[in-house]
Amino acid sequence: MNLLKTGFRIGPVASLMKKQFGYSSATLQKSVFGLNFSNPVGLGAGFDKNALYLTELQALGFGFVEIGTVTPRPQPGNDKPRLFRLPADKALINRMGFNNDGVFEIKKRLSQRKLNEQNLQNTLIVGGNIGKNKITPNENAWKDYGVCFNELFDCVDYFVVNVSSPNTPGLRELQEKDSLRKILSHLQNANQAKNKPKPLLLKIAPDLTKEQLDDIVDLSFEIQLSGLVAANTTIGRENLSEKSKVKSQKIGLGGLSGRPVKEKASSIVQYLSEQTEKTIPIIASGGIFTGEDAKEKMDAGASLVQVWTGFIYEGPSIVKNICTYLAGE
Repeated sequence: MNLLKTGFRIGPVASLMKKQFGYSSATLQKSVFGLNFSNPVGLGAGFDKNALYLTELQALGFGFVEIGTVTPRPQPGNDKPRLFRLPADKALINRMGFNNDGVFEIKKRLSQRKLNEQNLQNTLIVGGNIGKNKITPNENAWKDYGVCFNELFDCVDYFVVNVSSPNTPGLRELQEKDSLRKILSHLQNANQAKNKPKPLLLKIAPDLTKEQLDDIVDLSFEIQLSGLVAANTTIGRENLSEKSKVKSQKIGLGGLSGRPVKEKASSIVQYLSEQTEKTIPIIASGGIFTGEDAKEKMDAGASLVQVWTGFIYEGPSIVKNICTYLAGE
């Protein structure tokens, strides 16, 4: 990404990259929760954590990019190494731990970008994925989410509340109904007090029980969420080959993503879509590598899709390949 950023400072290189990997088609434009997406393929949170590569990612064709997870204070994340490949299964294990520059530095970066590009055509939708600092106790988590929401409000197009990463101790406990209600109610009250409220979404884990998913559905209606992101990485190690199982045991803790979570993520998308009667848009994430994978998620009920692990394995042509397939070209 740093090499790409350097290359983009040279005009011909930037033009060549856009021509090679960019994608534009009116047939794939979508309006979801009041936002106009140039295409339905986005990059999930955790890749461009600090909003450093938005211009380059837009040139690679992404219809939207989710930055973060952003926390109020900067934090280094977990000890390295913390990102591992399982190539036999086209999977990753990560235990990053919300490493980011902190909301105030990221706000400055996003504000400068808006200033630089206010006279240019900029169709990239930017989502803000927000979380809590590791040292913040769960009973005060709502305050951290509130700080990130207020600071980033003028800089992003939509918000995603992340309570589902397995790499911050105790974070997933916030997915319990009462804890979640406190956070989401606080954010939605602040949101509705604004002149133009922003779409507010919730990102969930793929490891929730049916009862927990039902609680999520109930809260989505109660809080009037704009959408759901399904799903984050899994703490499970199902569907791994023997080779990857051995490797994963050596790696230890972390969230698994990629091919092995594809079916689980699709089933959750389908269940949420059915339970909400397709009234709450879903951004699908988990095991998307090809156009067929993206269509599977959309057939299950997703309005938009996000790649991450697929981007690592398929490379910069992934968006163009998926969009070409979806457009029937």
